[in-house]
Amino acid sequence: IYSYQTAFVYLKPLVIDPSNTISVISRVEILGFHGITAGEEIYCQNVFKILRDFPISEPVLLKAIELRKNYKLKLGDSIVAATALVEGCELYTRNTADFIKIPNLVVFNPII
Repeated sequence: IYSYQTAFVYLKPLVIDPSNTISVISRVEILGFHGITAGEEIYCQNVFKILRDFPISEPVLLKAIELRKNYKLKLGDSIVAATALVEGCELYTRNTADFIKIPNLVVFNPII
């Protein structure tokens, strides 16, 4: 959603790079956000057509359970973190505070 805003236009190359991926739970969190505008929703739908998504596989599910239990994460955060760990990806998020405590998870805040 941030890359839709003029102030964060520098994020656009990141979100339209087809080599990047997204957890399906992120799609739910973004498109299910009560404050999303019609323009943001259309933009995000188009971005999701470019990015490959990771489903919630059995290994992701098991890792999410472990992370939620051990680090008291919210459900969505546990699935996103588990997806990154299982798939061997870096996690790009503005909300780094909830994730930095997880060992072996590489977290990066792209918002400068």
